[in-house]
Amino acid sequence: MRFAWPWELAAKGVVGINQRNADFVLPFNDRERYPLVDDKLRTKTLALEHGIAAPELYALIESNHQVSSLRSRIGDIQSFVIKPAGGSGGQGILVFTAATKDRFRTIHGPMLPLEQLEHHVLNILTGMFSLGGQPDKAIIEYRVESDPVFEPVSYRGVPDVRIILFLGVPIMAMLRLPTSTSEGKANLHQGAIGAGVSMRDGKTTTAVSGGVIVSEHPDTGHSIIGLQIPHWERLLDIAVQCSDLAQLGYIGVDLVIDKDKGPLLLEMNARPGLAIQLANRSGLESRIRKVQSFRKDLSDRDSRVAFAIASF
Repeated sequence: MRFAWPWELAAKGVVGINQRNADFVLPFNDRERYPLVDDKLRTKTLALEHGIAAPELYALIESNHQVSSLRSRIGDIQSFVIKPAGGSGGQGILVFTAATKDRFRTIHGPMLPLEQLEHHVLNILTGMFSLGGQPDKAIIEYRVESDPVFEPVSYRGVPDVRIILFLGVPIMAMLRLPTSTSEGKANLHQGAIGAGVSMRDGKTTTAVSGGVIVSEHPDTGHSIIGLQIPHWERLLDIAVQCSDLAQLGYIGVDLVIDKDKGPLLLEMNARPGLAIQLANRSGLESRIRKVQSFRKDLSDRDSRVAFAIASF
């Protein structure tokens, strides 16, 4: 497979990181709004205040002296997630499915001693996983259990849906599928699969893994193409609400679909990656320009969702 030259990609409307930053992030994203999306706790709080569902917060660890009370803060909860509030790229996230007095079973099976869990939380507080290495907070929250529709195309972890919005309009989406290589995480840089999604009907169309086009999940052998994502229009509507709350012109919104609770907001990103274009085999630029052309007609949420479905 031959890699395309930069001018070939540009001709196809593929946006590179320099263009993204210069033409879309800097002009349309006020840096004063970044803390609302860079801090997962602030994102969660903002969403819940405006009626957008997110994984329930069980506990918050903000200082070293609180680590000694970690076990009591977890209490009788058996299934939970610990993550850094300011983390990125899926780093520092631990998922647990069961607990005893002093041991915790990870989603991959091994039991983690309490001392090791406390050490991990201390690492979170020091900023080991945060943007810029800044001191951080540890969030203990509800563990999402994925909608059964994703079981054939996911390895252990929970798939998520990333939606890119420009000026409040959803312009591109992908489904990120955990694999054994990604250790059950829906992170493309760690080996997850990115499947492009039709904005019209929420069905997967194409998929890539590590830059290679794929059509089947490597661990399950099940086809990735043509999968219908549940609650599609609802996901688009939530993404539009999030864009309005964050007041960022160029934004990525990550959502999951819980088997019991339905769509939940995971996080927002003021600088979403560009691999979504590979997953969709389509560039972002023409979609962005189309939104700019029709901007005056897209004042409310319903019109923006309808425009995305009809246009992309």
